[in-house]
Amino acid sequence: MSHKIGYARVSTIGQTLDMQIQSLTDYGCTKIFREKASGADAERIQLQKLLKSLSKGETDVVTRIDRLARSTFDLFGIVKEITQKGAQFCSIAEPWADTASSDAGCIGGTCRC
Repeated sequence: MSHKIGYARVSTIGQTLDMQIQSLTDYGCTKIFREKASGADAERIQLQKLLKSLSKGETDVVTRIDRLARSTFDLFGIVKEITQKGAQFCSIAEPWADTASSDAGCIGGTCRC
C-alpha cells in the first residue's frame, strides 16, 4: 500500500476545509496540503508544493477531482505530472479517477488507492 498524501482546497473565504480534511484523514492520508485559492489560479502554492514533494510510490488523494483541477485539460496536465514522478492519483468521490490500475482500482465502487 502506498503512502497517501492529501490535497484539500476551497475557493472562497467563507468556505472551510474541515470536511475535506476529515475525509482525507479517514482515508489514510498521512499528510494533507491545504489551500484557500480559486481553481483558476494556476500558481496555487500548496498544489505546487505537493507536486514537488511527490515521490515514486506515493498517491495524491483528493475528495473530488474539482478540488484539484478546474477543467479536464487542467486535470490531465496535473495527473500527467503526478504519474511522471512515479506517483499515483486517486479521487475518493470518483473511483474511476485512479491511476494505480487498469481497472480503476475499484471493487464494488470502493477505491483502493
